[in-house]
Amino acid sequence: MSSQTMMQRDRASAALGIEVITDEAGYAVVRMPVRDDMLNGFDIIHGGLVFALADTAFAIACNEDDDVTVAAGADITFLKSTTVGAVLTATARRVVRSGRTGLYDVSIVDDTGDPVAEFRGRSVTTRRPAPAT
Repeated sequence: MSSQTMMQRDRASAALGIEVITDEAGYAVVRMPVRDDMLNGFDIIHGGLVFALADTAFAIACNEDDDVTVAAGADITFLKSTTVGAVLTATARRVVRSGRTGLYDVSIVDDTGDPVAEFRGRSVTTRRPAPAT
């Protein structure tokens, strides 16, 4: 399944307001505005939503052909908190793809260019068929 087809079906990313800026083999850029309903009890963006943004960029970068590729694991380091009105941008880059596995780094910055988080994702290409469109 191509990343464009995958994103057309991605209801979670759509609900978060994630916009695809760049979609290339092994490289993706996505953007998400921080809304009030994304804040945790400290009035900063919930870390899980920063992770979701990074995971979306990762998914686009690693789904570069018709095979279904999913996360085998991921780690994130939070560097700066943000709040309502910020726009977060996640840039995913392939580090290596070998056989059925891959390694991708995703950098998340705010609208001032300050680093918000660093994410490293490990992918595995499955043998599962893509969902019918």
